[in-house]
Parts: sequence; C-alpha cells; structure tokens
Amino acid sequence: MSEFWFNTKTHEVEEGKVSPAIDRAGPYATREEAAKAIETIKARNARLDAEEAADD
Repeated sequence: MSEFWFNTKTHEVEEGKVSPAIDRAGPYATREEAAKAIETIKARNARLDAEEAADD
C-alpha cells in the first residue's frame, strides 16, 4: 500500500519517501488527503491552541 506525503518546500504531493524528512508532512493514505495537508495542519494547530488556551 502506498503512502503519500506533502512536500512543504515544493507544495507537491509525493508518493513514497521521495524528499528528505524535514520537507515532508504525512504520511497520508490518499493523494487527496496529502493535497489538503496544509489545511489539515492549520485546523489541528487551531484546535490545539484553543485547547491550550482553555487550560490556562
């Protein structure tokens, strides 16, 4: 089964570990999920920031 990665440097989806780990986000199960990596990361960060603020 293939894994897909989002390259944070080129903003391209890659199949397999093509680029160095520092430049990859993932893995994602599908190419479509990887293409939405930036939105997923931003949403996760916003949720975690809100949880952290609620704990203060």
